[in-house]
Amino acid sequence: MSDNVRRPETMERITTPELAKAFIDEQVAAIKAQVGEKKVLLALSGGVDSSVVAALLIKAIGQNLVCVHVNHGLLRKGEPEQVIQVFRNEMNANLIYVDAVDRFLDKLAGVTDPEQKRMIIGGEFIEVFAEEARKLDGIEFLAQGTIWPDILESEAGIKAHHNAGGLPEDLAFELVEPVRILFKDEVRVVGKELGLPDNMVYRQPFPGPGLGVRCPGAITRDRLEAVRESDAILREEFAKNGLEGKVWQYFTVVPDFKSTGVKDGKRTFDWPCIIRAINTTDVMEVSVEHLSDELIDHLVQRIISEVPGINRVLFDYTPKPPATVEYE
Repeated sequence: MSDNVRRPETMERITTPELAKAFIDEQVAAIKAQVGEKKVLLALSGGVDSSVVAALLIKAIGQNLVCVHVNHGLLRKGEPEQVIQVFRNEMNANLIYVDAVDRFLDKLAGVTDPEQKRMIIGGEFIEVFAEEARKLDGIEFLAQGTIWPDILESEAGIKAHHNAGGLPEDLAFELVEPVRILFKDEVRVVGKELGLPDNMVYRQPFPGPGLGVRCPGAITRDRLEAVRESDAILREEFAKNGLEGKVWQYFTVVPDFKSTGVKDGKRTFDWPCIIRAINTTDVMEVSVEHLSDELIDHLVQRIISEVPGINRVLFDYTPKPPATVEYE
C-alpha cells in the first residue's frame, strides 16, 4: 500500500463483523494483487496491530509470509514466549525468532534524546530485518502494522513514528500496510473477525520502541528491569480486579531521577515508579481511569516491596491533550 493512500473521509467506522469481513475480503484481494507469489517479511511484535496484519497476510498468502519476532530487550515480561506459543505453535506461522537484546541495549547505552532513541530502535530493526532477509530467497515486501493515528501524528510533527518512515534506499522492499487507514478500535474488530484469540485482540496497544519509551532518558538494564517488573505487577492486579480489557491502556514508567526514601530504618536513594491508566477510542484524545483507593494502596505496597530500586509510586492524572499517551 503506497504512502499516499488516505482514509476516505466518507469511510464508515468499522464496528460490526459485517463491516470487518468486507474490509478483510478487500484487503486479502489487495494483498494478493500486490504480492503475487512473492514472500513478505513482517515484524511480529505480538501486539494488536502486527498480529492483525499477520493474520490478514496468513489468510492471503499463507507460508509466503515470513514473521520475524525480534526480542530487543524492550518487551514486557513473558511476551517473547507468548508470541512463539500463539503464532508458531497454535497458528502454524512461518516464524523466525531473533534474540537481539544485547545488540539493541548496547546501541542505546547513554542515549537520552527520545527521538534519537526511537531512530536507533527503528534503524536497528531495519538492520535485523535486512540480515534475516538476506538469509531468505524471494523477499520483496515488508509488512508493517502502521495505523491511521501513526500517520496523522507523524504528519503533524508530534513525533517520529517507527512505522511511518521510509526504508533505506539500499533495501528494495516494497511496503505492505493493510491496516494503514484504520483506527485502533477498528483493528480490534477486524482481528476478532479474523479469529484471533481475545487475549491478543483486546491486548493493550504497545509502542514500537517498547519499554524504551517508558524508561525516559538513557536506558540502563537495572532501570529497564524495574519498568518490566512493575508493569507485570500492574497487569496482574488489573486482571485480578476485573479491569483487564475494560481499561484501554495501563503501564508503568520509571524516570531517570532518584529521590530520598526510608527502608528498614535506613536512607534509600531510588527511582519513582509512575502509573498511567487511560481510556480512548481513537488515541487523539485520552481520558484518565480513576482507580479505587484500595487498589492504588495495594499497587504501591506491591511495587515498592517487590521491585528493586523503587521507593515511590506516583499516579499520572493527566489527560491528552496536553499529555501524550507515552512519556517519550
